Order: sequence, then structure tokens, then C-alpha cells
Amino acid sequence: MFTFQILANGLVLGCLYACIAAGFSLVWGVLNVINLMHGSFIVLGSYLAWAAYNGLGLSPWISVLIAAPLFYGLGWLMQRGVLNRVIAAPVLVTLTLTFGLDLMLNNAMLLAFKADYRKLILEPPLGTLELASVVVPVDRLVAMALALVLTGALWLILRQSRVGRAIIAVRLDRDAALLMGVNVPSIYASAFGFGAAMAGCAGVLLALIFPISPLSSSAYLGKAFVVCVLGGLGSVPGAVLGGLVLGVVESFGAMAFGPEHAVTLSFGLLIFFLIVRPQGLIGKRGFE
Repeated sequence: MFTFQILANGLVLGCLYACIAAGFSLVWGVLNVINLMHGSFIVLGSYLAWAAYNGLGLSPWISVLIAAPLFYGLGWLMQRGVLNRVIAAPVLVTLTLTFGLDLMLNNAMLLAFKADYRKLILEPPLGTLELASVVVPVDRLVAMALALVLTGALWLILRQSRVGRAIIAVRLDRDAALLMGVNVPSIYASAFGFGAAMAGCAGVLLALIFPISPLSSSAYLGKAFVVCVLGGLGSVPGAVLGGLVLGVVESFGAMAFGPEHAVTLSFGLLIFFLIVRPQGLIGKRGFE
């Protein structure tokens, strides 16, 4: 029965990892930009939830509705105003630019909130759900469900909406999409906006589980890298599968070797997949 408890914890964690990685994978796959600001966007979303709850009394579920358009707008403006100027440059240029922007954003959060860890604690707590010997806090279950809803919403936008189909077209063949009348710079900005929105919403949900600090941004960015490699770059279902795999592996690994080795397991899994199956679990070889 203890195995089922670890599995349940891993699945909850995996759904949140999927939400973290979906936006990161979208930006990397469409724009060919490794957005090093992604982890800081997540932390900023956590601070939004914390400030809204403690300052205004807004529940984190309302904060998700605020974070989605707010971070979409932030990402859209940042891409059109800054990144779009070097979007055709070699990947090292965009990597350096997002690294510099991440330093600015992270240090701004350190200046505003300090490096102290904060925690969003619901009052009154939502309690726990017990099934046989498996016990899961209700707030984590709600966070898991919302993470799946957000990831599913992104998948539906990409598959069913006009802008989503344009994003996929640009990802498959930028020049052909341009010849068909697609406004590529606008689509790039929309894709970056969706990635930022997913990061901000994921940060709101993570605030219910993990302490909040600007120092956590690199850890979240590392999780996004690992999940993208596991599932396959640019694939929303791949992000879900990769997130679940990573969450379960970390949970069982933490039980077997200790929680201090969770990062070691994550990057060990990353190196293994880069050697054995670099296209990911459901990615296609040579597909970019």
C-alpha cells in the first residue's frame, strides 16, 4: 500500500511538471528559442498567487484566471519588443539574450521579495482525501486537476483554433507558412505569450505545494528541460507523458535514495535519454 502512496505523490507532481514544461516546449519548438526566463516566470506566478491571497484575499483558483492573460501579455510584449529583433540570429544569441533578461527579472524579484522562502497557506485548509491507505491533500488534487486542464486547453488551442493551427504551420515550415500569408512575427509573439501564460499559471499552482523564492527558478527551469527531453520537443502530449514519468521516477527515487538525490536522478534520466532516445518518448527523429 505504501507503493500506491508514492505513486499518487508522483502522479500529482508529474501533472505539475507537465504544466511547467508545456509552455517551455512550445517556445523552444516553434521559435527555436531556449527561454531561460521560464523558471523566473514560474516564480513570478507563485508570487502573484501569494500576494493576491495574502493582500487581497483572492484564492489561488482566481489567481490562475488573472495570471493567464497577464503573463500572456507580458510574454507577447517581450517577444515583439525584444526577442523579435534577434529571432533570426544563431541560437547562442537568443540564449544569451534570455539569460540576460532572466538575470534582470530574477534580481528584480530578489530586490522586491528578498531571498526568503515564503509559503502560501490556505485558511481554512481544504483537508485531505483518503482512499484505502492513500492520503492526498485536496489542494494538491485541485492543483493537479487544474494543471491537466491548462495543459489540455493549450493542446486544444493548438489543434482547434486558427492561431493554434498557424503556430503549428510555422513550426513545421516557416517559409511555407509565410508564403501562405501567415504573419510569422505575430505568431512568434503569440507562441511566446502562450508559453509565458503556462509558466505563470504553473507558478500559481506550485505555490500551493512548494515554498516560494527567486532561488527556485533554476530548479523549475531544469525540470522543464528534462521533461522536454523525455516527452519530445514541441509536443503537448509529450510534455504530459514526460512530466508523469519524471514525477514518478523522482518519487520512487526519493524513497529509495533520499530526497536530496532527486535532482541527480532527474539529470541522470536526462543524460540517459539523450544517449538512447534523443527524440523523446513520443517525438519523431529529426523533427524540429
